[in-house]
Formats: sequence, structure tokens, C-alpha cells
Amino acid sequence: MFQSGSSPSNALQDFFGAEAVSSLREVVLMARDLAPVLPAVKPGDDVVVLLHGFMATAGVFRPMRARLERDVHARVATFTHAPGAGVKRIARQLEALVRRIPLGARVHLVGHSLGGVVARWFVQEMEGHARVVQTISLGSPFGGTPVARRLPVLVGADLHEGSHLLARLRARAHVGAVPHTSIDAGADRLVVGVRNAVFPRSDAIVLEGRGHNSLLFDEEVVRIVAGRIRSRRASLI
Repeated sequence: MFQSGSSPSNALQDFFGAEAVSSLREVVLMARDLAPVLPAVKPGDDVVVLLHGFMATAGVFRPMRARLERDVHARVATFTHAPGAGVKRIARQLEALVRRIPLGARVHLVGHSLGGVVARWFVQEMEGHARVVQTISLGSPFGGTPVARRLPVLVGADLHEGSHLLARLRARAHVGAVPHTSIDAGADRLVVGVRNAVFPRSDAIVLEGRGHNSLLFDEEVVRIVAGRIRSRRASLI
């Protein structure tokens, strides 16, 4: 986050420096957690399923996963999907994982970028609302991103600005009545414009001075996610 009183040039350096460090951390962590991770779960537990973005792996969530396990005593599950896989295919992987979670556990879905779109597709189009108590997105392109048009893979067709899949999600945001929180980066250079990242009928939080990848490792993001888990838990017990 930019420090008050810093010059515009220093603020710009801080921003690009933070994004570069975050991208490097992603690269270092990407070799981790390639196989699905599902800890022992019992009814009454809070289970957080972390969904990574395009060209990443579940390993990028290692720092957030550790914090959620420590701070809110949640069970955290992850899986890695193939680069370029479309939203529907990844959602089927999510469905298979959720089926392994005992009934009576509270399932929270937290997705970065593409992962947030997958979370909402599962909830709204695959009857995931029967199992999921809330969804949280981190910089997810619900309004599309221009970059997607350059991707000659299924995910590109799903995430560009004219995507029928995204239009369907926005139009059916009410289906299942699962609450959603959009956490977005005010300086996101991938999902251009906060309007493209905020999901309809959601509680939108914009963190200024952050970039797309910075959201994965930002202390404020972790605090917000942890707070939403505690709040949802309290409302359901």
C-alpha cells in the first residue's frame, strides 16, 4: 500500500516492486501442492477451498493457507488445475473435491482471478449452493479482461469481455442466494477497471495501491478473508 506523504515516483516504484516480488513468490511456490490437498474434516468444521488462477498452481496459496489454518482454525483444501483449462472443466474438479467433504461442514470458496469465476460457476450452475456457504473472489474478471482474447485456449474464450459464460454468471448472480465478497486491487493492470472485477450483488472491497498478484500475499486481504469466515460461521451456528 502506498505510504501517505510519499512522492508519486516513489509510490510507483513501491507498486511495481510489490508486484514484482509477488510474481517471484508465485514462481517459487508453483512447484508445491500439485496434488489435491484435503485435510481430515468432520461435520461442523469450516472448510476453505482455495482456487488458483491461470498459469499458477495451488502452491501460490501456501502463505494464505497457513494463516487461515492458524487464525480461524479452518481446514483448507486445494487442487491444481491444468494451464488453459476452461471454467467448466475446473468446476468439475471442484465438484469432485467438494463431494469428498462430509455433509455438515461449512464450505467457503476463495478464488484468485480465474478461481473466483470458477467458484461462482459451481455455485450458480452446478447446484453448489447446496454445499457452499459463501464465495470470495480476489481480482476476478467478472466483466472480462482484454488479455483473454490473446489466449488460444479455452480459458481465453471464457474470460474475454464478450464471454457468454461471464454474461450468464452476472445475469444469474441471485441463483442459490450464496453471498459473495469481491476483493479487488485498485491498481490491477490485468483486470482493467474495478468495474470489471466486481461481481453483481456482492460486497465489494477495493484495496488501493495493490496489483493483481499482490492480492495473494497481502496482509489486509488475509484479514478480510479471515473476518468473512468468522462472520459467516457466527451467522450459521
